[in-house]
Amino acid sequence: MMATATAAKKVKDLLFDWEGKDRNGKIVRGEMRAGGEAMLSASLRRQGIMVTRVKKRRMAGGRSIKQKDIAIFTRQLSTMMRAGVPLIQSFDIVARGSTNPKLTKLLTDIREDVETGTSLASAFRKFPLHFDALYCNLVEAGEAAGILETLLDRLAVYQEKTMAIKNKIKSALVYPIAVLVVAFVVLAVIMIFVIPAFEDVFKSFGADLPTPTLIVIAMSKFFVSYWWAIFGGLGGGGYFFMQAWRRSERMQNAMDRLLLKVPVFGDLVYKSCVARWTRTLSTMFAAGVPLVEALDSVGGASGNAVFVEATEAIQRDVTTGSGLTTSMQTTGVFPTMVLQMCAIGEESGALDQMLGKSAEFYEDEVDEAVKGLSSLMEPFIIVILGVLIGGIVVSMYLPIFKLGQVV
Repeated sequence: MMATATAAKKVKDLLFDWEGKDRNGKIVRGEMRAGGEAMLSASLRRQGIMVTRVKKRRMAGGRSIKQKDIAIFTRQLSTMMRAGVPLIQSFDIVARGSTNPKLTKLLTDIREDVETGTSLASAFRKFPLHFDALYCNLVEAGEAAGILETLLDRLAVYQEKTMAIKNKIKSALVYPIAVLVVAFVVLAVIMIFVIPAFEDVFKSFGADLPTPTLIVIAMSKFFVSYWWAIFGGLGGGGYFFMQAWRRSERMQNAMDRLLLKVPVFGDLVYKSCVARWTRTLSTMFAAGVPLVEALDSVGGASGNAVFVEATEAIQRDVTTGSGLTTSMQTTGVFPTMVLQMCAIGEESGALDQMLGKSAEFYEDEVDEAVKGLSSLMEPFIIVILGVLIGGIVVSMYLPIFKLGQVV
């Protein structure tokens, strides 16, 4: 029985593109999942279509499914359902329009589950790598309340906002990191190839070299002798550091706390965490998810261990009957502006709206912080590069200046 089930699953995964003629002789094309070409042809013949060409579509390969792909899919699905397109047909349209075979297979599998009577939320829960608890909970709430298209729209907005924040932070980091990497490579080339040539010239002078020049030459000799260790140590150290950061919970917690304390950049990370936290809770609360359940997804969505721990403390307090604002204030993590907005929201019964406004405010703050960080980093990097490169150049030319004075 198990072997039969496994074989059936493999057969089910075959997807074919076909072309044929209908009863009127008109050329028609399409795609269909079937156990083989014979089964495909038999199925189409029953529909009055004479198959002229069949090609099996390769489902393996293609780039991996990213958060951006899920966000685009959510927006497309929401738009089509708002336009009155049935759910199954909406999945077909999005799957056919995708250029990523892995995403096409994912959507096709979900569609088949829904066709067999599985709820959309349950179908999504089979793929936790792509659809987290927050996503599934909102879809389940939408199905239960009959407002699936509305909650899909809110999900799309939420994903677009959170992705925009992440992209802005990445863009703020790409420039300085790229410049520093290029500067290190240029510095290494100077140390390994240029300085030794100057050293040969200085030996012919037969005079004592200035101390700065001797220091640079000593550094150059170290680079020439141990360049493999320097590059290997930096590359290997960076790789193992990133792996430890990704896989060790203790390392992640330590780095999350450290990031919030870094001058200038820590403020940007803090504001982005507040924006994501308030945006997530606003989206969940507006969907009708109870506050205690909504807090299950909020902490992880912030992307920082400090906010995860604060959210767990808030959830415990709220469960025992404390107000949200009071619980948030006790953690000492949230800014005064967010606390005041939450207090107004609780009193007026518009907590989701107040949280949404707080999220918008801090998303704008992240925009301004990114612009300010970029403006601040440019002169800072120029000064560092000027000191390094300029110091080396001056050190190399000091013996020449000294020789000119003697002459």
